[in-house]
Amino acid sequence: MRIYFIGQKGIPAKSGGVEKHVEALATNLAKNGQEVFVYTRPHYTDRKLTEYQGVKLISRPSCPTKHLDAFTHTLISIFDVLFRRADIVHFQAIGPASLLWIVKIFKPKARIVFTFHCQDYYHKKWGQLARLYLRLGEMIGCRLADEVITVSRELTNYVKEKYGREAKYIPNGVNIVDQGSDSDILSQFGLEPQKYILTVTRLVKHKGPHYLIKAFQKLDTDSKLVIVGDGAHTDDYVAQLIKLSQNDSRIIFTGERLGNDLAQLFRGARLFVQPSESEGLSITLLEAMAYGVPVLVSDIPANLEAIGDYGWSFRSGDVNDLAAKLKECLDNPGRTSQFVEAAQRRVKTEYNWHDITSRTLQIYGLSQA
Repeated sequence: MRIYFIGQKGIPAKSGGVEKHVEALATNLAKNGQEVFVYTRPHYTDRKLTEYQGVKLISRPSCPTKHLDAFTHTLISIFDVLFRRADIVHFQAIGPASLLWIVKIFKPKARIVFTFHCQDYYHKKWGQLARLYLRLGEMIGCRLADEVITVSRELTNYVKEKYGREAKYIPNGVNIVDQGSDSDILSQFGLEPQKYILTVTRLVKHKGPHYLIKAFQKLDTDSKLVIVGDGAHTDDYVAQLIKLSQNDSRIIFTGERLGNDLAQLFRGARLFVQPSESEGLSITLLEAMAYGVPVLVSDIPANLEAIGDYGWSFRSGDVNDLAAKLKECLDNPGRTSQFVEAAQRRVKTEYNWHDITSRTLQIYGLSQA
């Protein structure tokens, strides 16, 4: 079966939950014996890279601006796939889904699958027109796709209530490999194991790092705050974060980190914090749980769904409550760590890519080899 992925920036994933999702799913599908193609953008994936772990990569141009990047790349990718033999065309996210009707009309024999990752129109980086367009993309995806996949039960219920459609719940997953032993990332930034709080995120407003910085600055602690990630067309916001932190040497920005470096940062963290105001299902949160790091999350439904009974939460957007919960977690390491083993078992059982791949193949009309 020939499967084409459209909507992601590319693989291997450098940042972004959608890209991590597509990398893991596409490579697992390839291992299963499927012929898998992923469209990539040249500013994200080197155009010279034509294959990755059995997945064929198709580089197509885009207009790499905040508002046109996804739209132009999706449109060009669709025109390309129309002239290929495709059994499955799998769209990622509500923005790219706005154009899936083209495939529906001009390639009627292809099965169109749409994965609904999150309600992007709630993200503060978008203006009013962009938010309207994203809502249109959601409607087109949920109404016209042959199959709709949601990554959280919250989104499954939303699709049922809003569109009267039974979406298939298939969550994001996480793969933890034995990495980190050959990284010197801790010494590079003057960090000691169990003496820092970690957050891994894109530096965009709806992810809430400004809440975490303000809350952390209320604490009298020798622990450090490590913020891993880069902006995404949000240079002004990143500058605000740096200015907010400039008088506190305990706050460290590492930039984007992957592979061994990221694994080492997870393993050494005393606490992982997810302060976001909006999520689909955070892969970095699942990674933290899988690495055995205690987690403290904002009380939005997607975060609470992910941690179950095995983590701590604070009122979303409430700096004082976040500061109080941070202090409680730092002052009571025994209570904080009581959830760790149960959280690891939860991730291994409910968020493993073998099962996710098998369930996706069923959506495609196939079974696991």
